[in-house]
Amino acid sequence: MNEVRRQFGVYVHWPFCLSKCPYCDFNSHVRESVDQARWREALVAELRHYAKSTEGRIVDSVFFGGGTPSLMPPQTVAAAIDTIRALWPVAEDVEITMEANPTSVEAARFAAVRTAGVNRVSLGVQALEPESLRFLGRAHSVDEALAAIDTARATFARYSFDLIYARPGQTPDSWRAELTRALDLAGEHLSLYQLTLERGTRFWQDHARGGFAMPDEDTAATLYEETNALMAARGLPAYEISNYARVGAACRHNLIYWRYEDYVGVGPGAHGRFAVDRAEAARGKRATRQASGPEAWLEQVEAQGHATAEDRLVERDEMPAEALMMGLRLVEGIERSRFRALTGRDPVDAIDQRALTSLIEAGFVTLDESRLRATDAGRQRLDAVLARLLR
Repeated sequence: MNEVRRQFGVYVHWPFCLSKCPYCDFNSHVRESVDQARWREALVAELRHYAKSTEGRIVDSVFFGGGTPSLMPPQTVAAAIDTIRALWPVAEDVEITMEANPTSVEAARFAAVRTAGVNRVSLGVQALEPESLRFLGRAHSVDEALAAIDTARATFARYSFDLIYARPGQTPDSWRAELTRALDLAGEHLSLYQLTLERGTRFWQDHARGGFAMPDEDTAATLYEETNALMAARGLPAYEISNYARVGAACRHNLIYWRYEDYVGVGPGAHGRFAVDRAEAARGKRATRQASGPEAWLEQVEAQGHATAEDRLVERDEMPAEALMMGLRLVEGIERSRFRALTGRDPVDAIDQRALTSLIEAGFVTLDESRLRATDAGRQRLDAVLARLLR
């Protein structure tokens, strides 16, 4: 039997934003000016560095994330894509995604980044109500969002956009109306995230001071269930906790993460997971992390060709926990044969047996000969499910 080819991705992080959103805990920064030529050369240099460790791997997906990568000059996007194509073999149907904010300035660059090689765009719309956009600290209006969606539809073969729900004061009726409007605008994919309060963000501080109240658990659960039902009814069922798509239209790059495939990450704070060769794959998977501060990253890359702050081997006995935490996010769950090939263990042997039995009986997990899956109810409470399985 022929061995199934493992998927491989390249992640490029652009850390700059026009402003910092109050809910965001990503590695994003506001700067008055950016030396574009230096940054372009540094990204290219770090791609060259990691190509040496992954020579011959076929690139299935490239993802420009951030930050706000749609603020990158199109020539920087082109330089990164051209470098990737020069350094690695690239699949004929490679997915090249760029995250973008729907401001008019950024939407005006869509044609140029398409020419550079981007074939999928993911828009950070976040809300279709003016008050909610203001609350979320977004720099665009509803009209700009609608115009950007129209431009994305006309420019790219594939597009998606994000919304944030379970916002303060949001009811199932108001969310249903907003989501119905979004579905009328959607293509083949939507990302729908419940608002969470991350430590260190402005929202965390504002909420702690009593600035606003979050929906209670029952309301949040109802919103989640309504979301899944409406999306399935409209032909975009969930394929992951917060992601919905028509059959075959899932984001390939994120599937690489959730299926615990290999990828390299370049740019400030970017992470990677990959094995250099078959011998290393038999022992584990390399975990890399780049320096997070933009200026520190740039200086290190210019001095040594990369800014790797961490490069360690995730031993095979550590891999099952990582693979479980990622794979149970997916509606498809974890294919046991793939899990064994990846980690050397069956997922059932890597988890607490009593907890597994009780979670199956409670309807949070299912298990058969081929797959271990979290149910809809289990994915809604995945942190608690994983805490029990991995204790």
